Amino acid sequence: MKKTLLATVTAAVLALTSASVITAADMKDPKVGGADMYPTKTIVENAVNSPIHTTLVAAVKAAGLVDTLNSPGPFTVFAPTNDAFAKLPAGTVDSLVKPENKATLTKILTYHVVAGRVSSKDIRDGIKAGGGKYELTTVEGGKLIAALKDGKIVLTDEKGGMATITTANVYQSNGVIDVIDTVLMPS
Repeated sequence: MKKTLLATVTAAVLALTSASVITAADMKDPKVGGADMYPTKTIVENAVNSPIHTTLVAAVKAAGLVDTLNSPGPFTVFAPTNDAFAKLPAGTVDSLVKPENKATLTKILTYHVVAGRVSSKDIRDGIKAGGGKYELTTVEGGKLIAALKDGKIVLTDEKGGMATITTANVYQSNGVIDVIDTVLMPS
């Protein structure tokens, strides 16, 4: 009886411990636009591989922010997709990437960046602790308000615009990217 009980307990312990072993291969970042993202690469190194972030990458280059987003950080970037930029009025992106509009473009892009590595769990915990809202201060100096809508994290900008995080926690060597569906605008 003792041997049978001991064998059963041992088998159960082995089954539980082998089921909970997580390998490095299990901890892959989500794909973004079908492209692999690598936690060993920087925000810019991964973004250039995302086919849904070509407009963002062009804007980051035009604003001269490549070196900043390649630096150690860490940063949390709320990264608008090409479709998000396409929602802006016609001609807006073409106008923003002109050298004479660099200051405005930089203001908009840095409004999408928060200092530190902020996970979706951190945001959700902040929303819960804040009674349904969580305020994030951007590198630009403005505020974003995070809340939950239909179980998804939604960010509200200073002009009342709203963006939903569509892919969260894409970890980088120097931060994290959260893909969003709308360009956020500072006041």
